[in-house]
Amino acid sequence: MSESPDTRSLVSASSQLNLMEIDTIDDKEFDIPQVDTPPTLESILNEPEDEEEPFILEDTCLLNTENIDAHSCETSSLASSDSGDRTHLKRKRKTVELSTTVHGSVLRHSILKGISAQIVSAADKVDAGLPTAVTVSGVIVVGTSHGLALVFDLNQALRLCLGSTATGAEYGAVSALSINHDCTRLLCGFAKGHITMWDLANGKLLRTITDAHPPGTAILHVKFTDDPTLAVCNDSGGSVFELAFRRLMGMRTCESRCLFSGSKGEVCNVEPLLTAPDLKDHPITQYSLLAMASLTKILVIGLKPSLKVWMTFPYGKTDPTSVPQLAWQFVPVQKVVNPVLAFCRGDTVHFLLVKKDETGTIHVIKQRQLQLNCDIISLNWINSRTLVVMDSGEKLRVVDRPSQEELESLDVAEVQLVYNSSHFKSLATGGNVSQALALVGEKACYQSVCSYTGQMVLLGTKSAHILTLRNWRERVDCLLKQERFVEALSLAWSFHEGTAKAVLGLFGDPAKRKGVVADKMIEILFQYVERSVKKCPEHGKIQIMEQHFQDMVPVMVDYCLQLQRTDLLFNQLYTRLVENCVARGVFLESLEPYIVSERLGCVTAPVMRDLLTHLQDNNMMDSVENCLIHLDITSLDIQQVVQMCWDNQLYDAMIYVFNRGMNDYITPMEKLFQVIGPPLREGRALTDEQVVMGNKLLVYISCSLAGRAYPLGDIPEDLVSQVKNQVFEFLIRLHSAEAGQEEELYPYIRTLVHFDTPEFLNVLALVSTSLQTQLVSQHTLEDFKNDKQALEYQQRIVDILLKVMVENSDFTPSQVGCLFTFLARQLAKPDNTLFVNRKLFDQVLEFLCSPDDDTRHTERQQVLLELLQVGGVIQFDEGRLLGLAEKAEFYQICEFLYEQNHLYDKILDCYLRDPLRKEEIFNYIHNLLSMPGYSSEEKHCVWEKALLHIAELVTLDPAKSADLVAMHFPEEVRPIITRLQDDHLVFQFLRCLLDQSATSREGPHPQPLLRLSPDLHELHIGLLCRFTPRQLTDFLKASQDYRLEEAVQITEQYQVHEATSYLLEKKGDSHGAFQVLLKTLKDKLGAVTSEKRSEEEGETGREEESPLQRVEGSLGDIIALCHRSSQSLNQEQRGVLWFPLLEAMMSPQKLLKGPDTRTTSEVLKELTMKVLNSMSSFIPLPAIIQRILQDPVYGKGKLAEIQGLILGMLETFNYEQTLLETTTSLLNHDLHWSLSHLRAAVSRGLHPRQDHCNICLQQYRRRQDSPDDIIIFSCGHLYHCQCLQRKGSGHAEPRLLQVWSCYKCISSQRGRGGDRVTTETGRGRSTSLAQTNVMSREAGEDGKKVRTVVGNLS
Repeated sequence: MSESPDTRSLVSASSQLNLMEIDTIDDKEFDIPQVDTPPTLESILNEPEDEEEPFILEDTCLLNTENIDAHSCETSSLASSDSGDRTHLKRKRKTVELSTTVHGSVLRHSILKGISAQIVSAADKVDAGLPTAVTVSGVIVVGTSHGLALVFDLNQALRLCLGSTATGAEYGAVSALSINHDCTRLLCGFAKGHITMWDLANGKLLRTITDAHPPGTAILHVKFTDDPTLAVCNDSGGSVFELAFRRLMGMRTCESRCLFSGSKGEVCNVEPLLTAPDLKDHPITQYSLLAMASLTKILVIGLKPSLKVWMTFPYGKTDPTSVPQLAWQFVPVQKVVNPVLAFCRGDTVHFLLVKKDETGTIHVIKQRQLQLNCDIISLNWINSRTLVVMDSGEKLRVVDRPSQEELESLDVAEVQLVYNSSHFKSLATGGNVSQALALVGEKACYQSVCSYTGQMVLLGTKSAHILTLRNWRERVDCLLKQERFVEALSLAWSFHEGTAKAVLGLFGDPAKRKGVVADKMIEILFQYVERSVKKCPEHGKIQIMEQHFQDMVPVMVDYCLQLQRTDLLFNQLYTRLVENCVARGVFLESLEPYIVSERLGCVTAPVMRDLLTHLQDNNMMDSVENCLIHLDITSLDIQQVVQMCWDNQLYDAMIYVFNRGMNDYITPMEKLFQVIGPPLREGRALTDEQVVMGNKLLVYISCSLAGRAYPLGDIPEDLVSQVKNQVFEFLIRLHSAEAGQEEELYPYIRTLVHFDTPEFLNVLALVSTSLQTQLVSQHTLEDFKNDKQALEYQQRIVDILLKVMVENSDFTPSQVGCLFTFLARQLAKPDNTLFVNRKLFDQVLEFLCSPDDDTRHTERQQVLLELLQVGGVIQFDEGRLLGLAEKAEFYQICEFLYEQNHLYDKILDCYLRDPLRKEEIFNYIHNLLSMPGYSSEEKHCVWEKALLHIAELVTLDPAKSADLVAMHFPEEVRPIITRLQDDHLVFQFLRCLLDQSATSREGPHPQPLLRLSPDLHELHIGLLCRFTPRQLTDFLKASQDYRLEEAVQITEQYQVHEATSYLLEKKGDSHGAFQVLLKTLKDKLGAVTSEKRSEEEGETGREEESPLQRVEGSLGDIIALCHRSSQSLNQEQRGVLWFPLLEAMMSPQKLLKGPDTRTTSEVLKELTMKVLNSMSSFIPLPAIIQRILQDPVYGKGKLAEIQGLILGMLETFNYEQTLLETTTSLLNHDLHWSLSHLRAAVSRGLHPRQDHCNICLQQYRRRQDSPDDIIIFSCGHLYHCQCLQRKGSGHAEPRLLQVWSCYKCISSQRGRGGDRVTTETGRGRSTSLAQTNVMSREAGEDGKKVRTVVGNLS
């Protein structure tokens, strides 16, 4: 019978490791330190369950070298996670990014139809029940719920049916299966705890094991080890047992040994390390490793030669419903294969590498963990670098471990996976399992998912499924079937470059592998082009057709260039595309970015002609130029291309064509000079286009003289000297080829100098430097002659420049200065070869320093300064130069010469005489006097010179002068003031000096203060009285360095009453200050009444501030004074202040009569009311009313005239009384609320969480006659009073009986590293809110005294 496709995939799988293809990787290790006494299994079991061991895992970048070739026909295909709409591939750019990762469909999902049919048939015909477990080796075995084991061969034919429904009724469902390495024995575990061993050759029952583990527990796992006589089993009690099979005298026996007791922690998964036949001699295999996963930790133990714990690893905090997973795999690292254990519980996969070093020491190394944002219920290796995990949503995820990249995601919900929940809950034996194990069993599928030789088998309720890795061709073809050509090419390119993940089916050396993949890519490209041409829309907008080909053509071009197959691109693919005009245009336009980036350097002649024609027809001349200067143009019509470039102003391309196509380096210069020369000779301004041409000309000359090609690349070495000589000869020509009679000598040099003198001289400077360097490094006589000839040409150009520019008045001082600056730089070089007559420098000096020429003064001075700074000073006589500079008023030149001679004091004269730089003299003086590097004599000369010109400095800037004096002339303040003749100048200087002192005192970095004597402060007060009297009071308040008596005399002399009042008040004479302000107020009130009389007489005056406004301001000052003074006066003294003020305000009102004075009268009454309101806080109300009634203005007449004043006073009184009553009510309400809440908190009952003490863990009623007190906190924790006292959780405080703290809450907060918990009353949440009244009650039947401690606990 022929093999089915699904069977062939099982048979052809290979797990061989090809070590020749392992890449060299950095194997950084973190070894576990050795201990003298290794831990015993018992000590591991006794560790606390909640212990955590945080650590940092390091990746060792494990690589896989398995090459597995599986061939299978798929019955179903699920889309990979990177599938999607093609619209995301549409883009406007013309180049393609090949870095996009595409994995395609990695797994082939197939249904085992034969096995699936047999499962359904057995359930119907022989009452086999539903499938419960599956295992795969040389055969496939499926266990059922009625105790049968169905054995299928590799052709999916049912070979054996082990067991019967009768034994199934006795043993229960098959809960675990295992086949040994040579596929001769089968172990079956059952839900009621039995284990049977079968001979797979004849179906004979060899053993029935009933006493290997405690009765009443289901078998969760039973697994063979590498030793055929040794197996392990795990039951629903959480215990693990070793099963040793023996045969003595024809009797088959089984000895059981407990490896892990469920009473110390429940194990729910075990995984022995199984070794492939070719790794049987691996040094680790002799230890027979076993990994066990409990609910809290992972254990790795060795069964041989004796039981030994190798590694423990706690999970940390995990979801209690998560299922622990284990998986071993041999992984190559640094060409050495070692086992790696992958384990997880939750969403994080950890890895442990086990290795044995040269000394025989075993190391277990923690690797970098893998974070997957899902709850993992199954974990399997499919090869040494690829993991397949299943999450709780029944979605398979294929993950590449070294890169931690998810390759594919498959939804397998349709499988209807079998879960092992009933066995974990041990329902067949009465459900006697822990709640934690039953919770884990809700998602346990250990027996329905298994892997073998790179394949996975899934067991559903009615079917069996197999998942295998696709080979590389299948993965590409899968994308091609979906017409996802771009992704197919990207995936194929990753195979070509060796960057693909989970690769299968590529063998041999890298070159052969690349060749095979390249052939496949070419095939895909042809298919892609044919499909694009056929599916191009025939009708519609041109933009739609262009977009259609823009999605395809750049991809095609890019991959052809990556494969270095330009012959395929231009001879076959282009021929197919040229049939469609839109495709042809898109193809030609897509070539430009590759040409410009020099990825495409050679284009066939037909394509080149089509390209230029297309770009020119579409007016894309910039693209034409970009392409021309990067391509070989020897196959084109040179004259036609040159004419096209000239007509379209493609100067770079024109130069390139002349240089590369005809080796002509002179004609481009002639053409450019013909354009820019005439307007420069005629003095006309150049257009923007001509300026661009001139700049290109300068760059071209610079490149040619430096041996560089324009616009890019290098001139061929055999032409470098020839090109230099041709360019030099061209520049120094006496006349141009088409010269007229009026043309001046040396037209080309004149043109360049007129166009841009500095840049042309920069070109010469660069060439000179290059020639000097080459001259030193040349070794052959021919090279030496060539470069020496170039230097002679350069000397010739310099001579021509001197002749043209010095003897001609057409050039500006800047241009002449640029020339001599260039010459000075060259002459200053140690390896200079130029010669210049010194007399020429003297002529230039006289030209620049001509006192009769006032034009361009700054420009001429700057040019001469630059000339001196580059070394030109050695070309002149210093005395003559200084004299000419002084006559020409070149003060910067004088400064330069004085500084060289260390005459720093004379530099001050330069600054003072230079109108453009006067302000800089302050910084110069400060820097010179402050900075090191100058002698004391030099600093003293500058100091004396600055002091001599201090009046000029103060006139220039008083503020900067004050800063300078405070820093460097603190002892010369009085002499400086004496030298300042003008009082206003003294005033400005003193004000800035005092401001500078105050600023230094108040700044963030206090500086040494300049303390001025009191007489200088008093001088400043007098000047303030004269120039700015309004600022005097502010100064008096800010300063404390003046004498009060003298200051009072000064202010009285100048009649500054406000300042006098302030000083008198500061002196302590409040009454005197009041009298001064009162007199001022009366004067201003008199001005108001006199103004009204003058208005009646027709004499009106206008001022900036009205008299009433001045009265209001003055009244505000005097009221403020009365307020300040009344605080320290008795009742009689207060009346002496307030009543004269009231009298002063009321008396002018009787002078205001007539309708015209009504407005003024009302304003004065409002001001009087303001006085009354202010004085009511200090003067009794009856006294105020009595004074008002006695006043002539208000005492006569009716009560209505004073009604407003009295009612206003009463309203103020009522407002204040209401405010007082409201405030008192609010305070009383808050106090009542606080006390009521405190009482409720103290008196409420408490309900404890447990009925035992949280310290001693005994019942709170230890003995009937126990006199123990019980303390209950509001957090619900209960303690014996004695236990709390022993733990130190109570202490006495003043006025309190006892202060208690909850011991458990305090301990947990400290353990979390939280803030220290306070034990103060009412502050910490673990202490009582009402510690003063610790309540005592008799507790009913117990007779216990209960203390309830109330508190808001954390």
